[in-house]
Amino acid sequence: MHVIIKKNQKLGSELAATYIAQKVNNAPKNRPFVLGLPTGSTPLETYRKLIEMNKAGLVSFENVVTFNMDEYVGLEAAHEQSYHYFMYENFFNHIDIKKENIHILNGMATDLQKECDDYEKAIQSAGGIDLFLGGVGEDGHIAFNEPFTSLSSTTHIQALTRDTIRVNARFFGGDISQVPTRALTVGVKTITDAKEVLILAFGAKKAKALHHGIEGAVSHVWTLSALQMHKNSTIICDEDATTELSDETKHYFLGLA
Repeated sequence: MHVIIKKNQKLGSELAATYIAQKVNNAPKNRPFVLGLPTGSTPLETYRKLIEMNKAGLVSFENVVTFNMDEYVGLEAAHEQSYHYFMYENFFNHIDIKKENIHILNGMATDLQKECDDYEKAIQSAGGIDLFLGGVGEDGHIAFNEPFTSLSSTTHIQALTRDTIRVNARFFGGDISQVPTRALTVGVKTITDAKEVLILAFGAKKAKALHHGIEGAVSHVWTLSALQMHKNSTIICDEDATTELSDETKHYFLGLA
């Protein structure tokens, strides 16, 4: 695991966007570059920068296939809080990606388990994820892999914790009763099977998760910690998110910059 510490979220987000653009531009042209993507407030600055770079002709998504991490169960794609809606409004509608190359789990599927199984098969058929971009929750979850999710899990139906529902209520007008209680999500193993994983973590609220994910033991209590076992994983964070890391850890990774 590599950790890159930037002064603030803006600089961290721009670094992530620049890195993703470089990976896309340098990918072999004989097959699509397969990119895993998250939703939420954390990646918004990165998406905005990628849109800017796309419009400036610095990167093209014509040969990119995407797989999103998760989707709420019970929300139509047109619902303003669905992750379908989020991705199109904040990213896909503004870049040159082919619509048939976009994959997002269907939270309205009549057979949710089949939807999960088919999603895994689609990822495998695409040749696997080349780069999975993600965020991390305050409790250390990646995608919707809540604490105590198996580290060998693949795409599955996930019951959401009260803490996750509470945090996400801000997107539903602060009304907890409006937040779905289940989601479809790629599993921890789905993420760690990617050739490369890039996690963004910004703000003091993510400090505890970073401490356990980076310095703690590998544990299903903090699913972020699974990346310790990945041969090519990186966390980009800001200074506020490092307040619970030891001085030795921060000194080590700052020395690698």
